[in-house]
Amino acid sequence: MTHPLEYNSERSNLIIPEYGRHLQKMVEHTVAIKDDKERARMAKSIIAVMGNMNPHLRDVPDFQHKLWDQLFIISDFKLDVESPFPKPTREMLEERPEMLEYPQNFPKYRFYGNNINRMINEVKDWEEGPLKEGLVLTIANHMKKSYLNWNRDAVEDDVIYDHLFELSGGKINLKITDEDLSQASNLIRGPKKHHKSNNSKKSNRKGRKRY
Repeated sequence: MTHPLEYNSERSNLIIPEYGRHLQKMVEHTVAIKDDKERARMAKSIIAVMGNMNPHLRDVPDFQHKLWDQLFIISDFKLDVESPFPKPTREMLEERPEMLEYPQNFPKYRFYGNNINRMINEVKDWEEGPLKEGLVLTIANHMKKSYLNWNRDAVEDDVIYDHLFELSGGKINLKITDEDLSQASNLIRGPKKHHKSNNSKKSNRKGRKRY
C-alpha cells in the first residue's frame, strides 16, 4: 500500500512546533472521533505522550494544567472532551497583556537613580534618632559611591551633603554633624591583580636536572 506524498506547502501549520507533526495529526484524529468515551481516552493518551516528551518539567507546578491547555491549543480549540482544568479559549490566548507603566521620573541628579530618591523621601520625615541617623549616613555613602561610578574624579563630602540637602527639601542636613563619609578607595575598588608566586618558579628550578 502506497501513501501519497505530502508537501510542506500542502500541510497545515504546526501550532506548537515543539511537539511535531505526528502529535498534531494524533490530535486532529482525536477531534474527528465521534464516540465521546473513545475521544476522551485518546485525549488522555496524548497527554501522556506530551508528558513523556517533557520529562524535565514533571516537577514544575501546574504541569498537567499546562499540558491540557496545550492540547486544546493544538486542536485549534475544537477538541470536545472533559478536562480536569478550566478550558482555555481563543480570546484568552489572543488577549494582549496590559502595558506596564514605565516610571517617568527625570531626577535632577540621574546618576543617583530613582531608588535613592525614594529612600530619601521615606526617611526625611522620620523622627530623629539612631535609626534615622544610621540610614541617612548609609544613603549618603551610597550617593557618594553612585557619584564616583558616574564620575571617577574625587568628590568632596560637602558636595554629597549639598545634594542630599536639596533632594530632601532641606530636611536632611549632614553639614551640621561631625560624620565623615567612607573613603573613595573603600567605595570604588578596581579589579584585583593576580600576581604569580615566585615559589613555584623556584620549585621548578630545583626540580630540573643539569646534564
